[in-house]
Amino acid sequence: MAIYKRLSSRTQILASAITLAALSSVGVQAQDSGSSKYTMEEVVVTATKRSQTLQSTPIAVSVTGQETFKKARLLDIADLQSVVPSLRVNTLQTSSNTNFIIRGFGNGANNAGIEPSVGVFIDGVYRSRSAAAIGDLPRLQRVEVLRGPQSTLFGKNASAGVISVVTEAPSYETEARIEVQAGNYDQRLVKGYFSGGLTDTLSASISGGINMRDGFVESTNGLEDMNDRDRWNVRGQALWEATDNMTFRLIADYSELDELCCAVTNLANGPTAGIISGVLGGEVLDDSDPFAYISPVNLLPINKVEDRGISLQADIDFDSFVLTSITAYRRNDSLNDSEADYTGAEILDSAFNEANIKTFTQEIRLTSTGTGKIDWMLGGFFFDEDIDQVQGLKYGNDTRPYIDALAGGLLPTLETLTGQVPGSFFSADTITRESFTQANEAFSLFATVDFHVSEKMTITGGLNYTNDDKTVTGSTVNGDVYSSIDLFTVNNGLLPQAFFAQGFTGVTGLAPTPANIAATEAAAPGTTAAIQSGANANITGLQALQFQPQFLAFPNEVQSGESSVDQVTWTARVTYEINNNINVYASAATGFKANSWNLSRDARPFFANRAALEAAGLTQVNQSYGTLFADPEEALVYEIGLKARFDRGAINLAVFDQSIDGFQSNIFSGTGFGLANAGEQSTTGFEVDANWTPIDSLTLTFAGTFLDPVYDSFVNGPGPGGTVVDLSGQQPAGISEISIVTSATYNHDFDSGAYGYVRGDYLYESDVQTNEAIPGIRRQVNTVNASMGLDFDNGLGIQVFARNLFNDEYITTAFPGVIQAGTVNGYVNPPRIWGASVTYDFF
Repeated sequence: MAIYKRLSSRTQILASAITLAALSSVGVQAQDSGSSKYTMEEVVVTATKRSQTLQSTPIAVSVTGQETFKKARLLDIADLQSVVPSLRVNTLQTSSNTNFIIRGFGNGANNAGIEPSVGVFIDGVYRSRSAAAIGDLPRLQRVEVLRGPQSTLFGKNASAGVISVVTEAPSYETEARIEVQAGNYDQRLVKGYFSGGLTDTLSASISGGINMRDGFVESTNGLEDMNDRDRWNVRGQALWEATDNMTFRLIADYSELDELCCAVTNLANGPTAGIISGVLGGEVLDDSDPFAYISPVNLLPINKVEDRGISLQADIDFDSFVLTSITAYRRNDSLNDSEADYTGAEILDSAFNEANIKTFTQEIRLTSTGTGKIDWMLGGFFFDEDIDQVQGLKYGNDTRPYIDALAGGLLPTLETLTGQVPGSFFSADTITRESFTQANEAFSLFATVDFHVSEKMTITGGLNYTNDDKTVTGSTVNGDVYSSIDLFTVNNGLLPQAFFAQGFTGVTGLAPTPANIAATEAAAPGTTAAIQSGANANITGLQALQFQPQFLAFPNEVQSGESSVDQVTWTARVTYEINNNINVYASAATGFKANSWNLSRDARPFFANRAALEAAGLTQVNQSYGTLFADPEEALVYEIGLKARFDRGAINLAVFDQSIDGFQSNIFSGTGFGLANAGEQSTTGFEVDANWTPIDSLTLTFAGTFLDPVYDSFVNGPGPGGTVVDLSGQQPAGISEISIVTSATYNHDFDSGAYGYVRGDYLYESDVQTNEAIPGIRRQVNTVNASMGLDFDNGLGIQVFARNLFNDEYITTAFPGVIQAGTVNGYVNPPRIWGASVTYDFF
């Protein structure tokens, strides 16, 4: 298999070196295993919907257990990326606009209509948007990160991968714990849980937490600090073992987030910076120090999320199979508002978005329990979701003088020439308001069969059929008068005539009378055409300031506002057990994600519909074209892997070639987002995940992802200044070729009965460009986290920790300044966060 076909020389060498080192390690461990008395604990996972040890699971999966979450001080999925190198989490202008990325693939932020390519499941329940998965995690058992498309194991198709969170079920033994944490930036965290048996067959638990911290970005206008923490959650569970063969698990949860997120820094100041500071009296940040952690905004952002849900899982054992049913209803309400120009001026006072998402899911699985030649799983999944969203913009007191400066002081003249009321262009009370709804029904049928050819070899095949139907509406109330005018034709073309007259006099020194025009043209043919071309160019420049044109509502007689797609995806895999310690596998799989509608003010009719829209008389003034939706994503991955486990260590290797055809790209250009299918994006890579316990008290881990990502085809990609360029053959932004996580944990048992540990971990991401349209803004990550703790036999535990111990600084994401040509803004990572926690187990 030509799996290394696009790997760079550096990646090939590094991958080969690690492979040789790993195989050498395998040999040494195999020789030593017989003499060691130490036996490493087995990790049990359910990535294949069956309980298996991690080493016997023939899937590329990383597992992070309860102990790692505790010792590494991980609170949410965003923290998880510091121990799983194939996972990246990007938070943009709000917490609810968060992208989960696996192997360089992931999307779903900035638009409620875009379903994530990385699926998040908590206790088997699908969380359809990142806003429902960003809060602090409850009491965990483990988190599994499955890499590559997952369609035949999870009813909801995930084209890039899956994050599966498994929490602790209620226990019959009485358990209770409380935890208190304090640290810099006035950290205050309190968590607790209680669990116990109510009867011999019924147990229950309740848990909750409050997490608060001041912001680390200072407002220069005397407002509160931004990028704070203010969230809480509560979760109740009941476990009923009705009979020996029938179990029910009921879970209800509620969480709130109310934070000042997310502060923006200046990476490069464009020519508009002089207008903002000199004309408007605003404050422009010094772009030579993007890590000053200050912000000049004059209005604090609003960032609120309420998430709640209830689920019931039933497991019924029959003689030869288990019936599993998971029924869930969830609701997520978010409200975000920010001063979107990110300056001290009052240009855009409000960019607001309110989304209400209601989701019902039902999954049913039948899983065989036999021990014969064939194991199988058959399932169905139903998804019903309704989205109601309102978003908009409000201009501030400085909008008009700012735009007037960009227009060369022409706004009053333009108002007169176009017959508008003086002061109507870009007035401070101008509001645009867009309303969208989406009703989405989808179902999947999926099945896998494991055929055990022999005791050592298993052949697996799987199929998934997905059908997805969406009905969408979009409308707007747009108060932007300037953007609603055709500058070329208004008042019988008075504006072009005025520009021509001005240009004619400037060139010839004559009045623009018919006689003078005729005489000039007779003496120098083509002069008037050149003057007219210059006049038209001036108008075209003024059109660039019409960034909020009227919106064409849908559905209409040309655009139905409906879509229906279906797809069959498959998995094929061969697994071979070399011996009790080593398994190898080779697999191929496809994945699918349905089309995503553009639920934003940037939704535009397709150019292919232009003639029909014009014939129906539906086009708006200054009608522009783009996308109403992006076509489905189709994923394909080829992978070979090795999993080996020995007395004192384990190593997992995977080499893969993964691609997504029609990757749904949603990129900001400075005045709006462009949703488009990026042709094909692919990644060839190598992964290693190893741990070793050389002595009983020391555990070392090393995990690395080595990628060669490329746009195989992206002819309409984003370029500098909002241009469209061909990105085919280029590396996608934000995807590092090398990501490494390594850790060391030293454990010690004291004679007094206490247990202590010291842990350090290091995250490295190689240098990479952060945005295709902004050359020169790059990122490299070198972050160290550390912790140490003591657990006493009386139930008391103490821990001190530091995340980003050495204040590593890097840009997470860069984007063009909002209505500020040449300016580049970005988000920076948090500085050092440190603290101490005390826990107490009551039983």
